[in-house]
Amino acid sequence: MSSRNPSSSESALQPDQCAESLKALSDPVRLKIVNCLRSGPRNVGQLAVELDVTIVMMSHHLTILHHGGLVERCKLGRFVEYKLTPLVFVKGRRGNDCLDFGCCRLEFPKE
Repeated sequence: MSSRNPSSSESALQPDQCAESLKALSDPVRLKIVNCLRSGPRNVGQLAVELDVTIVMMSHHLTILHHGGLVERCKLGRFVEYKLTPLVFVKGRRGNDCLDFGCCRLEFPKE
């Protein structure tokens, strides 16, 4: 997985990585996961309860988001905590939370 730098969004387009990130968001459950993680890290069980999804399905969706470069994993004892990748999760121009893929941006409405 290549690293991203939001300040270099004018540099050469990385179409493969951009497409992978956008594909990772192509499921409504994964969009809900990203929205939940905007307020802070959570483990699989917490997300599964919050979104009323089985732990198996939540793990599947988190793996896809991880491979798309949208979430990071951090082992905390026997749990793995997930958080949005700081290189992608930024503040937008209007102060809204934003996912910046370099090729495009997805801005969330203010809550």
